[in-house]
Amino acid sequence: MIEIGLKHTSELTVTDAITAIQMGSGDMPVLATPAMMALMENAAMLAVADELPEGCTTVGGHIESSHLKPSKIGDNVSATAEVTKIEGKKIEFKVSAFSGDILLGEGTHLRFIVDRERFLSKLG
Repeated sequence: MIEIGLKHTSELTVTDAITAIQMGSGDMPVLATPAMMALMENAAMLAVADELPEGCTTVGGHIESSHLKPSKIGDNVSATAEVTKIEGKKIEFKVSAFSGDILLGEGTHLRFIVDRERFLSKLG
């Protein structure tokens, strides 16, 4: 059962493949904002994954986050997502990313519970 306060932390090490240069979101060799936000989404997905009905998953609907500090190649980054609100199939999260004790970014994320097969069938 999905409950308020449920949380998960996902981690990564910054590599060349997820820099702003490589991802096309900037021209510096630092963690790309889209990569940081993807890590936040991953933490949210995993926070509730074990509590979903058989055949269901969650999909992202909205994410909003600051990106306050850069992270260089080799830095370890963690993102935590915590459930703050549940409304039917809609789940809201508080998300944050850190490198050690340095806050990299924080914001909110919205996910929806979907039936995998039904969702994919809409692709045509």
